[in-house]
Amino acid sequence: MAAVMSHPDPQVITASVSHDSGDEVGMAGLSGLVASAPDSSRPAAAPKLLPHPSTDTSVTESPVTQRADAAAKPSTDPSAPALRKDQSHSAAPQVEGARRVNQRPLEPSSRSFSIGAGSSATPSYSQLLQDLSAGRVKDLLLSPRQGVVDVTYRDGRSSEVPVFNDNQLLIRTATQAHVPLTVRDEQRDEAVAGLLGNLLLVLLLLTGLTLLIRRSAQVANKALGFGRSQPRLQPEGGATVHFEDVAGIGEAKEELQEVVTFLRSPERFTSVGAKIPKGVLLVGPPGTGKTLLAKAIAGEAGVPFFSMAASEFVEMFVGVGASRVRDLFRQAKAKAPCIIFIDEIDAVGRQRGAGIGGGNDEREQTLNQLLTEMDGFEENSGVILLAATNRPDVLDAALMRPGRFDRRITVDLPDRKGREDILSVHARTRPLADSVSLSDWASRTPGFSGADLSNLLNEAAILTARRHQERIDDAAIGDALERITMGLTAAPLQDSAKKRLIAYHEVGHALLTTLLPHADKLDKVTLLPRAGGVGGFARTMPDEDILDSGLISKAYLRSRLVVVLGGRAAEIVVFGPSEVTQGAAGDLQMVSRICREMVTRYGFSSLGPVALESDAGQVFLGRDWIRGDSSYSNRTGSQIDRQVRDLAVEALDQALVVLRPRRALMDVLVERLIAEETISGESFRSTVERWEAAHPHLPAVPGRLSSLLTPQPSGEADVEAAKVGV
Repeated sequence: MAAVMSHPDPQVITASVSHDSGDEVGMAGLSGLVASAPDSSRPAAAPKLLPHPSTDTSVTESPVTQRADAAAKPSTDPSAPALRKDQSHSAAPQVEGARRVNQRPLEPSSRSFSIGAGSSATPSYSQLLQDLSAGRVKDLLLSPRQGVVDVTYRDGRSSEVPVFNDNQLLIRTATQAHVPLTVRDEQRDEAVAGLLGNLLLVLLLLTGLTLLIRRSAQVANKALGFGRSQPRLQPEGGATVHFEDVAGIGEAKEELQEVVTFLRSPERFTSVGAKIPKGVLLVGPPGTGKTLLAKAIAGEAGVPFFSMAASEFVEMFVGVGASRVRDLFRQAKAKAPCIIFIDEIDAVGRQRGAGIGGGNDEREQTLNQLLTEMDGFEENSGVILLAATNRPDVLDAALMRPGRFDRRITVDLPDRKGREDILSVHARTRPLADSVSLSDWASRTPGFSGADLSNLLNEAAILTARRHQERIDDAAIGDALERITMGLTAAPLQDSAKKRLIAYHEVGHALLTTLLPHADKLDKVTLLPRAGGVGGFARTMPDEDILDSGLISKAYLRSRLVVVLGGRAAEIVVFGPSEVTQGAAGDLQMVSRICREMVTRYGFSSLGPVALESDAGQVFLGRDWIRGDSSYSNRTGSQIDRQVRDLAVEALDQALVVLRPRRALMDVLVERLIAEETISGESFRSTVERWEAAHPHLPAVPGRLSSLLTPQPSGEADVEAAKVGV
């Protein structure tokens, strides 16, 4: 707002323009600011606009003020008349009023006219006009849409000043000052910005579309490549396992070395008309080294080696398995000569049409394609199919015929010499103590496979590291053997009636296996409990000759029955028939199985040399819970049950006959076992021999028992019975 101060003197009018940030004052109001004197009788004088304090710090006093000051001062001119007293008194308020009017432009609230809330660094609009008039501006750049002008001064400074929408005054002032003024073409800038924005949007759309197409292509390729096989290809020279790393299966290794020789130098065989085998089937129990043999072939043959599991062929989609078989043989033919190894081939090679409701159609189609690729119309020279399984009884007959699997190699459990060789191979990378004899440990581990022996030394190494030892000793290997065969160690038993009862039970087993001539050799007897509820055990080592030959005598099975029932017999002798426990439940199950096999399979009974039962069952229908009709009558079944019961009762009576006269020996052995908790087989046998020598009056093993345990000619035995109690 504008405030006009007047004075009685009409010659001087002082104006002050104060501007608030919220007020907008047009240039028309600024240029037409006029104040008139209150006295209308005197002619009006043009107003005198005082400059802003920032541009001119001098204060202009009006003539009234000057006259008042002169009146207030004492006159030094002698010719000047003296003022009257009343005149001096009347001039004083006029002086004060004039001073107040002249000091009004210096108040902080008064400043020059500007556009917006400017700062000290940005010149105001009025200052810009003054700078233009003074010639301090070099050029101007006007942005009409933004409402600003970029000012470049002659001293090199530049600033940005807000302007009005109507800039006629600025244009006239710049024209009069001959300052170039350029108007920015903002429409072109906006067009360029819009074009760039549109191009960016198109680019984003193209990028998203490209990613979508690429993802769709990947999904399509994955769907189309679902029928492709992805075997693990081992290039030439990439294998780290060789035949020297395989031990204990010499016969199987020789057969496979012949296949390797055929691949390396086929002229030696083709010169005499021999053909390369199309397929080699490795058959054997789990852990015997079938896959290890395949790795050794890959390392020795020097040809590409494709390996794949049979379960990778079968999928839920129809036709995928057959497609993968075709793709596998296509890749193999491209790199012939080569070897294809399919592990666990029984996953796709099972008999067709077996099972309830037929077979798995997808699996059968995969098998049909495999049969065609192995021996079909198309020649498949240079490709050898190597497969492994531990279930040869379920394989399809068409897969087993010559022309497909020409050679069938059985990989059995190693013998004592083979176990020693396997232990030597696995002991190469493990520090053994000088006292460790691998031959002794090979003798103490009958029935162990190569995987079992490898696990044995690995567990021994773990126990050695746990005990902060540097070498593997016999104690570590022994603890590892018990850990594998009997389970983890549990808390020791306290001295109680339970511990003494278990001690008598185990001593009964150990004493009978020591006294009977055809029983297994005692390894150790202990009271240290194991996980799974085993309170103690008497471990025996089966006869190596029986395991190697697979022939079991009637005397061996009889003695085995007596030893198994030794725990129940010891409880009867010591505690009486009414105080026996259920601790012999597992022993009774084993006795029932052995007796039934003797009667129904081996002909070791009064029913005669007939096989009333066999192992053959419906493997695809659950041979353990679905059994066909028996091949004998109900009367024969009753006789079988009577014979089984008679064999078990007779074995228990024979155990009682041997243990009753040796009750004192049992007490001595039990006290020692409770004190030491573990007795080795050699120490136990020495104690029994000294006792027998010190008591010659003791009756020997009854003659009837000796006659029953004397070896007699018998029919062919089964290997499974030889492993009873291992």
